[in-house]
Amino acid sequence: MRRDEIAAGLAEVQERIAQACEAARRDPGEITLIAVTKTRPAEDVRILAELGVRDVGENRDQEAAAKAHELAELPLTWHFVGQLQTNKVRSVVGYADVIHSVDRARLVEAVSKEAVRQGRAVGCLIQVALDDDPGRGGALPADVPGLADEVAAAEGLWLGGVMAVAPLGEDPGKAFARLRDVALAVQERHPRATMISAGMSGDLTEAVANGATHVRIGTALLGRRKPFVR
Repeated sequence: MRRDEIAAGLAEVQERIAQACEAARRDPGEITLIAVTKTRPAEDVRILAELGVRDVGENRDQEAAAKAHELAELPLTWHFVGQLQTNKVRSVVGYADVIHSVDRARLVEAVSKEAVRQGRAVGCLIQVALDDDPGRGGALPADVPGLADEVAAAEGLWLGGVMAVAPLGEDPGKAFARLRDVALAVQERHPRATMISAGMSGDLTEAVANGATHVRIGTALLGRRKPFVR
């Protein structure tokens, strides 16, 4: 039964988070689990909600918008974790409570304008590039504090903190240590921007060890994804 599969996955992920916190001498209560539900049906999200999960992550607007609309009555916080093009901003601002992939001034302006138009307060995390791959998005570490200032000053937005994806082939612990340094630089200027979104199914332990407050888990929670068909 699907509910049993998801419940087992959730218990396993929660145990991994607890062990990571014990190793890092942190309180598991400091970690928010974001269930990444891309390519999964709305029914999976409904089951997760019944099991107590409150934070859901999606990375494709078309899929996310449909699910958020269908599940609008559930007490969920929707996180948009994919790269965001400006032509998708209007739709994403309509349902996303937090956008994890803000990486350029033009996007800050577009999201702010749309949040004001829709009367919403949208949380923004600055996506930090931890490697030189432009295809993965993210602002250069040196540019992050300035971009954070822009988010903090923008109408309709609140600055949550930072997000990153560990580069392929690199020790995630070292990558997340760099992210932590960037996060601390942001927090010096904006003490309430304490969110560090880092860590996925394969590297959540290293993320927790380096201060992650939000981990984005898909495969370990919901099983291997089916191929996405456009």
